Formats: sequence, C-alpha cells, structure tokens
Amino acid sequence: MPTPYMTEPALLESLKGQQYVVLRPDAAVAEFYRREQSAVLGRLPGGIPHPHTGHVTLRGFFEPERVASLRETIAGWARSRAPIDLRVEAVDGFPPPFGVLIARLERTHSLLDAYESLTALLDSRDFVRIGELPLDEWVFHLSLAYANALDEQAWAQALEASAREVEPKPFETVSCVDVVWYDDDGEHIESMPLDRA
Repeated sequence: MPTPYMTEPALLESLKGQQYVVLRPDAAVAEFYRREQSAVLGRLPGGIPHPHTGHVTLRGFFEPERVASLRETIAGWARSRAPIDLRVEAVDGFPPPFGVLIARLERTHSLLDAYESLTALLDSRDFVRIGELPLDEWVFHLSLAYANALDEQAWAQALEASAREVEPKPFETVSCVDVVWYDDDGEHIESMPLDRA
C-alpha cells in the first residue's frame, strides 16, 4: 500500500470529490523534501496543515462520477510518456491568499513536455479541470506547508526564514505517475508506469 499523500481529516474532507495526477519522488528529491518540510514545520506554529508525502501535481479535476474514465485516460497517457526529471531549485512560497510554502522545481524539458502533452490530451476531453493554469504560468513545486492561516506578518516571517536558492540541486527521475482521488472513504492511489522507452 503506497504511503498516503494526505492524512489530516480537514484536508481529506476539503478534497472530497476531487482527483489529481501527481508525481511521487522517492530518491534525492524526496529526501530533500522530508528534511525541508521538517525544518519548515519546526519554525511554524503547531497545527499548520501539510501534505503527509511530497508530490508534484500535474492536474486537478472534479469528476466524482467519472473516476474510472479519468483513470483510464491517464493510464493511456502514461503509457506514451517517458520518465520525468525532477530538480529542486529553490524554497519559495505562494503569497496570500494561498499562503503555501513550497520547494520550487526547475522547468526541466521532460516536466514541461509532460504537462504540455497532458494539456493536449485533456483539451480533447470534457473532464472538469480545477486549478489549471497555462504552461507559462504554472509553477512546478512540492507543497511543504499550507500556511494561509498565518497573519500577514507571520507569513512574511515564515517565508523569509525559509526562502532560498538550493545548492546543490537535488535531482531524480520519476518513472511512474499516480492518479489520486478522494471520496467518502478517504484517499485512493493508483500508480501507473511511464512506459515509453
């Protein structure tokens, strides 16, 4: 059974009915994520919500009645994709009203190509997509902490304490993609190999 992405009851409740296509690092990027998240949470007030496991979101959906069709579509896409390179370049943040501290990723060729090809596929379908931006505006990242409950001053201090360029840049290649969906029973994960040679 894969390690869950979300475990906090309030987060699970807020995600009910949604689906995501995500990449799960499990080597150098994952190790950096674990260390950095621990340090970030140590500087924040207790109870700040955060992911249980680091992940890079490629797409979000609201298709509670068509999860099977969505999974089938993403599986077909994954079979046509090569593994994807992830490289952390900085610790940064999305300012209020989002208030998310992140590990920002470099826009590697394979990551850009995966996002662009997924866009092209989804443009030919009628799935309801959420939180989507054009490729030029999308910031590839791993969320470290959801700190939008902080006031303006506390947010500024949290960002200042964490933000920096990362050297050396942790790097790994991810060879599968996860479809994650949330319903009354909680979180479900299906891993799909990126199969193109």
